[in-house]
Amino acid sequence: MRILHLGKYYPPASGGIEAHVRTLAHGQAAMGHQVRVLCVQHANVQRRSVIGKTFASTPDSTETDGPVSVRRLGRIAHLARFDIVPGLRGELGRLLRATDIVHLHTPNPLMLIAFASLAAGPDLLVTHHSDAVKQKRLAMLVAPFEDRVYGRARIIFSDSPGYADGSPTLQRHAPRVRVLPLGIDLEPYEHPNSEVMRSADKLRQSCPGPLWLMVGRLVYYKGHTVAIDALAQLPGTLVLVGTGPLEAELRNQAERLGVADRIQWIGHAPDDFIVAAYHAATALWFPSVARSEGFGLAQVEAMASGCPVVNTAIPASGVSWVSQHDVSGLTVPVGDASALAAAARTIANDPVLRSRLSQGARARARTEFDHRLMAQRWAEAAGA
Repeated sequence: MRILHLGKYYPPASGGIEAHVRTLAHGQAAMGHQVRVLCVQHANVQRRSVIGKTFASTPDSTETDGPVSVRRLGRIAHLARFDIVPGLRGELGRLLRATDIVHLHTPNPLMLIAFASLAAGPDLLVTHHSDAVKQKRLAMLVAPFEDRVYGRARIIFSDSPGYADGSPTLQRHAPRVRVLPLGIDLEPYEHPNSEVMRSADKLRQSCPGPLWLMVGRLVYYKGHTVAIDALAQLPGTLVLVGTGPLEAELRNQAERLGVADRIQWIGHAPDDFIVAAYHAATALWFPSVARSEGFGLAQVEAMASGCPVVNTAIPASGVSWVSQHDVSGLTVPVGDASALAAAARTIANDPVLRSRLSQGARARARTEFDHRLMAQRWAEAAGA
């Protein structure tokens, strides 16, 4: 089959959806399908990311990522959360004429509107990764296009069971909703090389323990403010991997609470460092506060590494389904810093519990979130 993925960006652009598109595309290619990706170019001519920057342009490019062909379209600006990409509609129409299955990944307003403007074409599948929770005006603007496109889709995938319960969009199309849990290549996390493990030892030795870890963009729904409040209530070092618009605000919060010297601001980090951090950490903190967090791939990475997770019980989200309470970690109420601190303290102070959760995390990652299983599930659902 000739498969075309419509993504927002594509690695090395960071993000859970971007990583998922790449993993699924490679899994489909391994099955013998011809796979292409169409997305927006996230980097300028100096190869620096300009995501979110208003007046930064990017060039077109075409490349191969192993067996996957990637077409990145240049933008001329970024306004009101939209990349301005003059060539998108024409390029999309051209590619659709040589495609058997098109797989759209949302939220992705730009690609959604472009696709809605074209006549019905190939077999359409959609993965609805999350609702627009905070951007109410944007959601209202996009809703008519979303309903038109979703109405054409043969299958609408949700990342986890239960997410559709709180999603008006998925409820409107409930008969065609199927669950396709995200998967990753577990091998680098389960069996890191010796250099990664040496890095893990160095990180553990350089950070007064326990070592608490967060991996993700510094944005509102990730719950970094809750984590910093929790850090003020227990010992240890919080290692923050990620960049984002809230960094200055979070640094100010840490200074006010007197914990700035116990936070390591890593920023963007290579994959090997992140794997080392999972193996060094006492637990991954995942205190997300909104349904914008629909799944949380960092949880799967941590689980495959044997790192227990402390997450939150966001109603109608997949977060607490991915890492389950007393199986692969502990789950606490949303926005409750004291509960987060108490759960972290319990894991740190009970080595028997931590060992059991570590083993449970590895087992759950293997049985539910292997990338080959995800590709097989996709093929069975799509009939490909």
